[in-house]
Amino acid sequence: MSGWKDAPPPPLRIGPLGWLRVLWRGAVIGLATYGGLLVLLLVRLVEWPLYGRARPVTPFITQAVCRFALWVLCLPLVVHGRPMTAQGAIVANHSGWLDIFVLNAVDRVYFVAKSEVAGWPGIGWLARATGTVFIARKGTEAKKQQEMFEARLHAGHRLLFFPEGTSTDSIRVLPFKSTLFQAFFEPALVRSMHIQPVTVVFHAPAGMDARHYGWWGDMNFASHLVKLLATGRQGRVEVIFHPEVPVDAFENRKELALHCERVIRTAQVNAVE
Repeated sequence: MSGWKDAPPPPLRIGPLGWLRVLWRGAVIGLATYGGLLVLLLVRLVEWPLYGRARPVTPFITQAVCRFALWVLCLPLVVHGRPMTAQGAIVANHSGWLDIFVLNAVDRVYFVAKSEVAGWPGIGWLARATGTVFIARKGTEAKKQQEMFEARLHAGHRLLFFPEGTSTDSIRVLPFKSTLFQAFFEPALVRSMHIQPVTVVFHAPAGMDARHYGWWGDMNFASHLVKLLATGRQGRVEVIFHPEVPVDAFENRKELALHCERVIRTAQVNAVE
């Protein structure tokens, strides 16, 4: 296994057929994504007055678009286990932007993302429309963000966040940060909340660098997107839903974060061996 700070894989050499894939896959996925966004916004005009913060319909639109995108990419998706039905949140390892499509395809969730994402061209609009919770990396914002978490959880939303705090090369799991787990230990939530660890494992196409799907460090989004669109025979991605755990079974946020980290890392190591 390569070191964490090793250089990224060399650029994929793209021939005429590869560029043809980039064009047609990119066009189809783009139309589906922003067409789906338009439909979602129109439905939301009716959904909001009737249900307020709850979203009984629009998450199905997001899920359908993400499943379609993976189909267009010809990226096989294998799912082990099932999403929990209990109230709470999901935590997963983070390999890159493709995780968003994969995890939305397998469950109807609301992502927690750093506040900078809200300002990203194109992506920020999508994130806002699909109900992403944006958080700032400031201690002064902690109380406000905790209240936001509680409001969303009380509305029945299943939040999903990446405790590593950054994306990786897809072949390792970094130490989990426990900060976001604290919201679940509030008196109003601790006895009813559950956390479900989920492992996402990307298997590179045969003969390619094991880190093919990873997106980290200073890697450019556009070039990484082009590489994945151009890839002819894809690898595959596995999503492993582990048993959920009640929050009040743990003394504090650090113990809960460590449990989730161990479960996810163990599954990741076993899956790539």
